[in-house]
This record gives sequence, C-alpha cells and structure tokens, in this order.
Amino acid sequence: MQREGLHSKGVGEDSGFSRLDFPPDFVFGAGSSAYQVEGAAAEDGRKPSMWDTFVHAGKAYGNGTGDIAADQYHKYKEDVKLMHEMGLDAYRFSISWSRVIPDGHGAVNPKGLNYYHNLINELVSYGIEPHVTLSHFDIPQALQDDYKGFESPKFIKDFTAYADLCFKEYGDRVKNWITFNEPNIVGYGFTSCSNPINCEPDDPIADPYKATHNVILSHVSAVHLYRTKYQENQKGKIGITLLAFWYEPLTNSALNIAATKEKIAFLIDWFMEPIVYGRYPAIMRQSLGSSLPHFTKKESNLLKGSFDFIGLNHYAIVKVDESTARPSVQDDKLIDTRAHALPAGRFKLLEKNLFRLKAPEQNSSEIGIPKMLRYIKEQYKNPTVLIHENGYATENDDPFSPASYNDTKRIEFIRNNIQSLLKSIRNGSNLKGYFVWSFMDCFESFGGYITHFGLIGVDFKDTNRTRYPRLSSYWYSSFLSNNTRKIKTSSAFAE
Repeated sequence: MQREGLHSKGVGEDSGFSRLDFPPDFVFGAGSSAYQVEGAAAEDGRKPSMWDTFVHAGKAYGNGTGDIAADQYHKYKEDVKLMHEMGLDAYRFSISWSRVIPDGHGAVNPKGLNYYHNLINELVSYGIEPHVTLSHFDIPQALQDDYKGFESPKFIKDFTAYADLCFKEYGDRVKNWITFNEPNIVGYGFTSCSNPINCEPDDPIADPYKATHNVILSHVSAVHLYRTKYQENQKGKIGITLLAFWYEPLTNSALNIAATKEKIAFLIDWFMEPIVYGRYPAIMRQSLGSSLPHFTKKESNLLKGSFDFIGLNHYAIVKVDESTARPSVQDDKLIDTRAHALPAGRFKLLEKNLFRLKAPEQNSSEIGIPKMLRYIKEQYKNPTVLIHENGYATENDDPFSPASYNDTKRIEFIRNNIQSLLKSIRNGSNLKGYFVWSFMDCFESFGGYITHFGLIGVDFKDTNRTRYPRLSSYWYSSFLSNNTRKIKTSSAFAE
C-alpha cells in the first residue's frame, strides 16, 4: 500500500541530531518474537508451547491467539524485503523451541529447523544482522506437563541441549544470541500462565524465586556451552535481555525512596547482580531470607561475567507511591504499579492495564533510558548494552484510517528516545544498539490484537495479513538512510 508525498510533509525532517551522530558500529534495528508473528502454530510438526495453552484457554486480552498472527512463517521473504527497504541494520526475532524440538527434548523437527535456516539466510542475503532470542516466553508445553517447566532443575539440561542445537545449526550466521527475553518477570507468573497482567490469582507459580533461579542457571549453562564449544570459531556474542522500567519515587519521602530501591532490586538487580557479581541483591536476601535460593561457589564463579552484552526493554518511567494502595496514572504519563514481593513469593501487579497504556513517556520531558543506563553503568561495571525493545502502542488497526497510518505520536516517541541515547553515549555508557518494538504489528503479550506497536501495520482482518507501512516506518527509514552506507530504497519507501 503506497502513500505519496510523505517526505514533503516533513516525515524525514529532524532537528538537532542524525544517524551520523552515532558511532559507525552502532546498530539500529527492530524486533518481534516467534509466537507473536509467525502463526503456523500447528504446521510442519510444531507442537504447542505454554503460550498456546494459555491463549486457547481464553486468557489473552480479547481472547486472541497466535495461531495465524502476522503469518510471518509464510511471508518471511516479504517481511525481510520490507526490512531491507526500511534500511534496518538488524532484525531481532526468536526461535520457537516447540517448532525445532516439539517435545522440548528428544526428536528434532527438520521442517522447523529449515524454517529458521531460510529466515536467517534471507536476512543475511540482504545484509541484515539476525539477533536471535532462544526463549521469548514460549517454552514447550510438554516441559510444563512433564515437570512444570522453569520450576524444575531438569529445565536447565533441556534448555542447554536446545541452545546447543541452535548454536550448531545457525551459529555460522548468527553472531548475536539472547538466552531469555525478560526472565525478570518470571515472578509475575510467566512460568505458568504466560501473561502476568491477565493471570488469575491462582495461576502464578507458588515459588517464582526457585523458578527464576533455574532460569538464571539455564542462562549461565548456555553461555558456558557457547563460550567453550562455539564462540572461538563462530566469533559471536551472547547475552540476556531484561525488562527495564525505570522506577522513581513520586515524592521524596523516605518511604517512597526505600520502596523505589526495592522495586529496582526486584526487577533489574535480581538478574544483574548474579551475572555480574555472582550473588542476589542484598535487599532481596534481607527481605526473603531462606525463601531465596542461593548459588554454590562453583555456580557463583560461573555466573560472574556470564554475558557479552545486556539487552534492556524499556517502555516507561514508573513513579512509585507507597502512600496509597490504589494504582494511578499521573497526568496520563506516569504509572504507580505498587508491585510487591509477597510472603508467598509472588509478585502482585495491581495495574491491570499497564501495557495497554499508550507509552506513558511520550508526552513527558522525562525520558527513562539515560537514567536507566547511568544506573547500569555505575552499578555494573559499564557493560555493553543494547536497547532491545522501545516502542509506542496505538489501538486503531484500520489500514485505511488516517489514525492508524499517521502515527505521529509514535514518531515523536521514537525520535525522543533515540535522541536521548546520544546523551548516554557521550556520558560514557557502552551502548551499542537500539531496536524499535516492533517491526510490524504482533499478537501482543498484554494487548492481544487491540494494541499495535508496528512500524509496519498488519491488517489482521484480511486473511492475507496485508502489510502497510505507517508514517513511522518512513521516518525511521529516512533517519537510517542518513549515514555513510548506501541503502537501496524501493518504491514503497521512495520519495
């Protein structure tokens, strides 16, 4: 679907910064995940993941499922061509474990393996870097049935074997591996119901700290495997991606300041402390006592430095207010989640529509990324960081509606966040990349088919899942083309 006169309307215009202000090796991309875009949920040998089970129980927002989603399984060539035309350096996607090893362990599915060979080859043929996540919430349902997935130490062995297969099959072309996406919200119930916002009270697992402990040990096991068996020859890098809201106290009361530190500890430090220092945060240890597992000396030594980069998914600044038990939205900008660690070991998120709120930063002069990066730099030895998700949600999905196409607020949000990265780089943060969430409309974890983050829109009412470029895709393309590389532009993105 071609639109005319876009650049004449100022979509390519910017003030104060450009792509050329970033280091030459800085990577700009966009992302998605397997269950959210692939579809073909029961085709070519794929078996259900726990996400399939969750949505087919009617628990997803709007009762949607990823059975078809954006149908990237059948349309990946069209999508990769759009990425090339947009000028992406990289595409972040995930592999469906249930597609390549349908039962989680045991027999490998050749058709599943072949799909990712084809997708990776297509990306490489256009010079687009594949950044691959091994687990994006969708572990095989068979493992959930066998031993409750993350809740059992058996998961470590199975995840390591799955990672081994992926490294062996794809590591000659994939140079950027992510073990887990947002494992720091396992405590909200992702291990059992796949959606912390919409879980019923009895859905979350009884002991998320034990489950998360197994995830951390699975991560370090896969990293150790990669470093000892593959990294020298394949020359790739491996890391992990965390959800990273930036928490701030709503007021400077001692109560709010203390609560903010606790929330940062239970979200970011929960994983960063183990993989940098080999231990859990002091706040967690003091708060949870014997409820929090401990690492052996050997595990602690393996954990220290068990990453080449950290991925951060950032959407919003969250204001912490302990003076009231009611979650609130301050001027449509800031959210009070009041997420607490409960005695039963569960996190509670009282704001049911957290992710359906439309990017609470966008109207605010406060941008969370520089504050978050400064914290990571100062607390964790300035690691290499990539912003793996950052995006703006809208709700209109009519491709012929100006409200869907003219997504100027998304442009403003992305522009402001990209510009904020320069401050962090100039202040010494080791920031190496930025990925918009999402490349195209997905089946969203928290908004089903109601919320849309895509630079490329998808007509989900059309059986062909027709793609259409939004104004933001033109802006991003224009921004990305302003560099020393020559980018071939198709008619869809031409002036």
